[in-house]
Amino acid sequence: MQHFDKIVKLHSLLKNRRTPISGPQIDRELACSKATRQRLVDDLRDRLNAPLLCDRSAGGYYYDRDDPRHPFELPGIWLTAEELQALIACQHLLGNLAPGLLRNEIGQLRDHLEKLLNRSPGVKSPQLDRIKILSQAYRGRNDELFLTLVQALFNRQQLCIQYHARSDNHVSQRTVSPQNLVLYKDNWYLDAYCHSRNEPRTFALDRIKTASPSGQVAHMIDPDRLHQHYGSAYGIFAGTAKYTAILNFSPRAAHWVADEHWHSQQQSQWLADGRYQLSIPFNRHEELLMDILKYGAEVEVVEPEFLRKLVKMEVGKMLGVYG
Repeated sequence: MQHFDKIVKLHSLLKNRRTPISGPQIDRELACSKATRQRLVDDLRDRLNAPLLCDRSAGGYYYDRDDPRHPFELPGIWLTAEELQALIACQHLLGNLAPGLLRNEIGQLRDHLEKLLNRSPGVKSPQLDRIKILSQAYRGRNDELFLTLVQALFNRQQLCIQYHARSDNHVSQRTVSPQNLVLYKDNWYLDAYCHSRNEPRTFALDRIKTASPSGQVAHMIDPDRLHQHYGSAYGIFAGTAKYTAILNFSPRAAHWVADEHWHSQQQSQWLADGRYQLSIPFNRHEELLMDILKYGAEVEVVEPEFLRKLVKMEVGKMLGVYG
């Protein structure tokens, strides 16, 4: 069937309208001639069995809402050239966000999309090398283990995992109920209910050494409680917020930070001297402390006092290193 890309666009025009559309307007929307428009109408009505009517007195072409075939959809998956290009670009982005992950599956999808795109005359495959994602501090990952976690998450199954914690170098056996998979700063994490600790925990995927289904149904946390635990405080290892950090950024850094989103519940204001004040709820300080230190002398911690002291201690240690 020729011009299938324009058939998809014509179908979209008709199904999204509640009033008829004229022939000349279709020609303009599809950038086609009157003869091509008639072939499209014939294909859509006669070959694809669409409830398409044309009534000049009513204003043109429309789908008959009284027809038993309404609402009508094209058979199979029909995508325009622009939609195919967008999907191929998204596939490329996914491959860059998670290098190596699902390499075979994503490659097969890309090949299929490109074959579909090649059927569109005059449309070229997107130059994907012009889209770049520079990953930083990316950590390796086991693809087979990732798929095990995904399946347990979607099937709501408990997992038995072996976890090697970085904080104390301790290896533990845990039974967990997966809640979310999170991509955060180029690395993957598993939010899960830990049956050993009887509370929600976050596990770095690169530190999960083994994972296997336990055969038990997962314990699912109420969405509101889950959001309260993982969304109320700063950072990946959030927990419920107990403190609020008030940070004053210099006028030089302010124009950068003002465009950044640090947390969903952050508060901000411009100060009279041109500085930018950012207030962030947090529980554990470790990640926030690192993000503060990267701004150096361009930021001052106003509150809480213990966070000010931690920054001062780190600066003192740095002076010791550099003399």
